[in-house]
Amino acid sequence: MGTAFEELAAAEDACCTPAERPVLADVEAARFASTFKALADPTRVKIVRLLADAGELCVCDINTNFELEDSTMSHHLKVLREAGLLAADKRGLWVFYRLIPETLAMVRQFAP
Repeated sequence: MGTAFEELAAAEDACCTPAERPVLADVEAARFASTFKALADPTRVKIVRLLADAGELCVCDINTNFELEDSTMSHHLKVLREAGLLAADKRGLWVFYRLIPETLAMVRQFAP
């Protein structure tokens, strides 16, 4: 009968042979992390879903669907824009938002 260390060493030898596998580059991982961080808030997920269903909405249309202060909504929209999920166009006094399809495609392809 061997020592606990010898038994552990023998158990380790029985394990599979570790293999190096491709991992995301740091830049890609940071990009995904930024996107997922933006989507980690339930309100922002709801905004994305709302825009996915509508295509494009004025900020006033988005606000109508939430019981949030204007400043809170502005913050959520800013986070989504900075993560590359939303595009915004100012038309007169209003800002219109829409999803950026390439970013959504990237999210869909994260775990094929």
